[in-house]
Amino acid sequence: MAVSTLVLDVAAAEGKADAFLAHPDDGAPHPAVLVFADAFGPRPAVHRDAERLAALGFTVLVPNVLYRNGSAPVVDLPDFIDADRRGQIFGALRPLLTALTPELLVADAAAYLGWLADSPLTTGNPVGLAGYCLGVRNALHTAAAHPDRVAAVAGFHGGRLATDDPTSPHTVVDKVTAEVYLAHADADPGLPPEQIDRLDASFTAAGTTFRTEVYPGATHGFTQSDTDVYNAEADARHRAELTALFTRVLR
Repeated sequence: MAVSTLVLDVAAAEGKADAFLAHPDDGAPHPAVLVFADAFGPRPAVHRDAERLAALGFTVLVPNVLYRNGSAPVVDLPDFIDADRRGQIFGALRPLLTALTPELLVADAAAYLGWLADSPLTTGNPVGLAGYCLGVRNALHTAAAHPDRVAAVAGFHGGRLATDDPTSPHTVVDKVTAEVYLAHADADPGLPPEQIDRLDASFTAAGTTFRTEVYPGATHGFTQSDTDVYNAEADARHRAELTALFTRVLR
């Protein structure tokens, strides 16, 4: 399916958030997907993923959640991110990401969801959320804050999802009504087995329809095709699961 793309501004809680939009080029409305990118943010590799999803019949919005700090990318990114650069980049991003509290995130998410609901390019039905890395946290908080507007959540290589922090995502899953699929990285120090167990227990106690699994041999960031942690096999599995969930739930 042919796809059209553009960069636009969404009126968010505290200013204009730049966002990347990809949608089928057929003039018809399609189910909406809101993508929360990894910590590096929207960039060409993320745009390509959004285009692939749009080619399957979805209207895909990828906002720059760090718009308060400038347009994406908010820090200089190389074409390829290796271990030598990763630490430097995270050092620059960490204070910006820390400042994006769940309260700020869900206020912005209301604007992203509102834009999708009002767009003639979408069906106007509840949307799907896709989150990567830190974006999994953002997706879960958004689904909890806006349960009437979110039908499905897919998250990949998320970290710190069930910690002792009072704002940890596992503390709000009782408010999530969407169907959830989470694929974890193997031996991820940001999401050790005890956190996975705590998260699963929270979903079970809440009665959430969910499925979580670990991708063996896939390290944190396995979907990031512009980094040295990319895992093509795990990425293909991620695409298959993402497509299956959204096709079944959103259509």
